[in-house]
Amino acid sequence: LPSVSCRACHCLTVGVMLTSRITRPAFSHFPFQYRSCSTATPLTRDTRYLASPQSFHLPESGRKRDVIIIGAGHNGLTAASYLAKAGLDVLVLERRDKVGGAAVTEEIFDGFHFSRASYLAGLLRPKVLSELQLKEKYGLEFIVRNPSSFTPTKLSDAMYGGKHLMFWNGDDGAHQTYDSIAQFSVRDAQAMDAYEAYLSEIRDMLQPFLDHACPDVSELDFRSLLSMATKSRRNSNTATALWEILGAMKSPQTVTNFVELMTSPASKILHQFFESEILKTTLATDAVIGSTLSPGDTGSAYVLLHHVMGESEGMSGVWSYAKGGMGAISAALAQCATDFGAEIVCNADVQRIMFDAAADKVSGVRMRDGTEICADYVLSNCTPYHTFVELFDAAAADDDDNTHSPFDATFMRSVESLDYQCGAFKVNLVVSALPNFECLPNDYTGGNGGVAAVGPQHTGTIHFESRMHELETASFYSKQGMPAPRPIIEMTIPSALDASLITDEDARRAGYHVVQLFVQHAPYTLNAAKCGGARDWDADNGAFKQQFVDNVLRIIDEFAPGFSASVVHCDALSPRDLERIFGLYKGNIFHGAISLDQIGWNRPVKHMMGSYRTPLRGLYMCGAGAHPGGGVMGAPGRNCANQIKAELKLK
Repeated sequence: LPSVSCRACHCLTVGVMLTSRITRPAFSHFPFQYRSCSTATPLTRDTRYLASPQSFHLPESGRKRDVIIIGAGHNGLTAASYLAKAGLDVLVLERRDKVGGAAVTEEIFDGFHFSRASYLAGLLRPKVLSELQLKEKYGLEFIVRNPSSFTPTKLSDAMYGGKHLMFWNGDDGAHQTYDSIAQFSVRDAQAMDAYEAYLSEIRDMLQPFLDHACPDVSELDFRSLLSMATKSRRNSNTATALWEILGAMKSPQTVTNFVELMTSPASKILHQFFESEILKTTLATDAVIGSTLSPGDTGSAYVLLHHVMGESEGMSGVWSYAKGGMGAISAALAQCATDFGAEIVCNADVQRIMFDAAADKVSGVRMRDGTEICADYVLSNCTPYHTFVELFDAAAADDDDNTHSPFDATFMRSVESLDYQCGAFKVNLVVSALPNFECLPNDYTGGNGGVAAVGPQHTGTIHFESRMHELETASFYSKQGMPAPRPIIEMTIPSALDASLITDEDARRAGYHVVQLFVQHAPYTLNAAKCGGARDWDADNGAFKQQFVDNVLRIIDEFAPGFSASVVHCDALSPRDLERIFGLYKGNIFHGAISLDQIGWNRPVKHMMGSYRTPLRGLYMCGAGAHPGGGVMGAPGRNCANQIKAELKLK
């Protein structure tokens, strides 16, 4: 594929002209056939992230603010909305020229709009939606996908012979889901309700935990659970969640099931309920998102739970499209924040967080151009690494600054040892036709000039794995520093349900679509000895990255012949690109792994005990690196704002 520069940020993309045909070599030995003589360039704070594309301008720059929020991602905008609503003077500073962080809609190619990074909605907290009136006042809409999941197989597959698996939503869809599963195992179809009840019971117990800071255990009497609950009920600021969690426990079995799930591999849980490989594998893909785990690794069951914790349109565990793309969520939050009086400034690259060493308190921020802005509170919506390491870097200090870190060595060692392994790779495509799966061919009988009609196989998440060992093998390669030869691929086609994403009328009538591929097990750090000499994803002007994308398209061709030939434009985002463009350190989509040692009271580090308050007075964390973790949920932003409001005794 010829390399082009995308209009959004000029990062390396791969694309093909409308009239071009794609010729690809075989990749049976990917990535070992690659040979590179390039050397990796060590990254610095200035080279790790893209600079602001335009000049920074701040009206009334000399005015001291109550609150400065670094980063206009959805959590930062959520915190800004709540704090501005409470009457505080809030300033949000965003490095990019658009708000939203990873929850953005970008017109990467003329006439085609993409949820460029995050791509599905389902975790956004109901309290954020209702308290900020995002739907009623700001027009936020969600499109429920039905069916929600499609797993095709190949006609030549000796085990499945071209059968496919589908999950449908709602009561009306329960019978269709049952019939689809029963093709592979009647026993599994009968067990599905018990499996969902198992997860639902634990999910319901943990729901209150998402809407509060972790309870402050420093004042609780661990000798008595009743004493803990009673005291927590009196202290509504920090421990309401504990009381609600205890009240949500339906039986002693809830506790044992919770302990089992938190300490088990996802494969163990799935094996207890099901026997068919295709069903277990489809469900297990949720257990490895945003990590290098396999379903056989301890902790993967919690990752699975994390991804069914949300709801959409009143249905638990359901994922939807945000109409207009994920940027619609951020746009609604930004409008809400500004309506309450917050100021949002883009192209605002914060160089350093300033603090008063004598008072052990934050004092404001310094911008890249030297502008200083003072504030009583600074909230960081950035990753923990960027916040505590790069924004307090002595190299960025002026002569009048304190060049030492305000954090002790123990705290900093914890920050620097956080796990950021992720392996996520995003591919955004424009295609000239819907994928035509050989196990469920397209319908061309609609009289639309030969354009295929949108079918049930196009509306949900499309999975290309049907055996558990495929997930295990992909994880094995990733842990060795090698992109998996058969990575985990999830395809979504949002334009199948949301026509607003294609504003080129001619292209839409001709059957063009926006396709998103979320690809897992592409490690940020490459093992050059096992990757044919490639030391990073930028090797040889992106040739290694391009080869990986070609391999992904080849795999899809196995299920939908000719799919790669339909690709018109391609925006490929490696882990390095996710870091460079969106500020996601080491490409981690959750601002740090959601492993068992990095959740709850240990998020982001154990010294903060699940609070948003850092050891430096006035500095708070409001992003996905804080409790309860990643995903477009808004919980860290809301919880952080509520903690500050409680401190200031604001309603």
